[in-house]
Amino acid sequence: MLLDLKQYPEKGTLVLAVRVQPRASTDEVAGVTGGALKVRLQAPALDGRANEALCAFLAALLKRPKSAVRILAGERGRNKRVEIFGVEARAIEALLQRDA
Repeated sequence: MLLDLKQYPEKGTLVLAVRVQPRASTDEVAGVTGGALKVRLQAPALDGRANEALCAFLAALLKRPKSAVRILAGERGRNKRVEIFGVEARAIEALLQRDA
């Protein structure tokens, strides 16, 4: 279970790879696949709704404001690079432990 993430302490951010599955039955973290955090979302991949849902979901899980989560790359695909402000790598690892 190797998760592709990078911590940037000088900026106070964490960048990680996320694989999104839209139109799922529930919003959940579904483990790690291919180095990316797999996230299942109820929102459809239309008009950026899945992207908005992803940012809101990650912000809620990590107890950060929605503005602290932004998509750096992959807005039109399932594979994304997400930047989260004010979070450390162990918080992401704790999510995986909790949902395992």
